[in-house]
Formats: sequence, C-alpha cells, structure tokens
Amino acid sequence: MQEGVNEEVVRALANFADSPAFTRREKLALSFAERLALHHQGIDDAFFVELRGEFSDAEIIELGLLTGLFIGYGRLIAVLDLESPPAAPAEEVLSTKTPLSR
Repeated sequence: MQEGVNEEVVRALANFADSPAFTRREKLALSFAERLALHHQGIDDAFFVELRGEFSDAEIIELGLLTGLFIGYGRLIAVLDLESPPAAPAEEVLSTKTPLSR
C-alpha cells in the first residue's frame, strides 16, 4: 500500500481475500484483524504459522495491539452512543465562546 488508500481500495476491503488490490501480506494482516474482531477464539496454530511466514513475532504483536486498540475504540464509541452525534445548529456553533474568542 505504498501509494496510499483510495476509493477503489476501500471498496475492495469488503472482499479483501479475493481482491487483487492487496498483496498476500496485506491479506494476512486484514484476515488477522478480521478474526480478532469477529471470532478471536477461532485463531489457531495453523493461522499463526501462516502469519509467521510473512511477519516477524514483533510485527504480529504490533498488528494485534493496533487492531485491539481500534476494536476498543469502536466499542467505546458504540457504548457511548457517539457513532452519529446530532449536528449542532449553525448558530449555536458560531456563538460558542472559545478561549481564543475573548
């Protein structure tokens, strides 16, 4: 993903396993993230053998930690009902006093 993420890549995420938009390494990372999020108890030794074919132990830990962090963020946002906060009326936003608007 040296070029970055564009709309085509985002659309390809829904079927990343079959998409030519991702390398084998990227597909494994995405599969690891998906498994951690949806069915972490199903991650077995065979999958770790596959991961170790592309990633070092340190990279696997980093992938796991970052994925866990974002899973946690998503759950916290859902629990706090912050997924779609109501938009404040424009006049309220414009009249809000900030430290810089003394």
